[in-house]
Amino acid sequence: MKKTIMTLILVSMISLLVACGNTNENSAEEFPKNQIEVIVPFAAGGASDLVSRTIAQEMENELGVPVVITNKTGGSGATGLHAIKDAKPDGYTIGYAPAELAMLEGLELAEISPDSFETLGQLMTIPAAITVSADAPYDTLDEFIAYAKDHPGEVKIGNSGMGSIWHIAAAAFAQEVDVEVSHVPYDGAAPAVTALLGKHIDAVTVSPSEAISGINSGDLKVLAVMSQEPDVNVPDVPTMKDLGYDIDLSGWGGFVAPVDTPDEALETLRDAFKVAYESDAFQKLLEDRGMNPNYQSGEDFKKFSLEQYDYFSELIPTVELSEE
Repeated sequence: MKKTIMTLILVSMISLLVACGNTNENSAEEFPKNQIEVIVPFAAGGASDLVSRTIAQEMENELGVPVVITNKTGGSGATGLHAIKDAKPDGYTIGYAPAELAMLEGLELAEISPDSFETLGQLMTIPAAITVSADAPYDTLDEFIAYAKDHPGEVKIGNSGMGSIWHIAAAAFAQEVDVEVSHVPYDGAAPAVTALLGKHIDAVTVSPSEAISGINSGDLKVLAVMSQEPDVNVPDVPTMKDLGYDIDLSGWGGFVAPVDTPDEALETLRDAFKVAYESDAFQKLLEDRGMNPNYQSGEDFKKFSLEQYDYFSELIPTVELSEE
């Protein structure tokens, strides 16, 4: 009798363990069951926002659940990145990570680095550029530099926030050409371009893709781009290196998730992210907006972002970042 009871108990325990195992497997297979939030650390309308919205829509089509955008601005991306970092690591909160991911710690703005996240993959790169009003009293970069030297501290260059990639670009430019300028921060590239169109500032160092509407309308002109090769949006505009200046600065972006997000969820998200990148809608966005396609897997994006972290950690202490 006792042996029969013990046998029944053992059978019951084994059945329970098997059931628990099957429940876990079913749970993993069912991800995602709920809405996924994508946090974008900059204002609506800029490159980060446009890219994220298109990817989110394509991921939604692939995953079969709503994938919604939340813009959390401030701190040159730190506010939004902190929100991603501190979110519950269950796969239901992910976000866009810009180049500022590799810069915030060096700027002492936030304790955030590439190691603060799991990476889903990289999407694109966009070069910095000197863009001014079409009716500005300078038509070339050298004329702009001469004007800035004649008006030390008076030229206002807008950026996407204190310590942002476009702030670093403006500061690196000023250092390279030996001029004194005033740096004016905004909560993203789109507000900075709007300020330039309104004649509230004299220039921006955002990418041509983020100022393309004003460029195409003839309200803005680009004097130089800060990349190795000409930008597809303004192919006739010289690079800084063409003009004899040693500057090569570009923004980039990809998607990340909180550390400790389950491997099963990460695999599903990474697969959907790659499908979204390869979609016709996203490729058309890159082409229409003049962004450089640059897919990297989660592993390769982590490696690249850590290399950028080392680069900016060396560059940032050498430039003057004071703002207006």
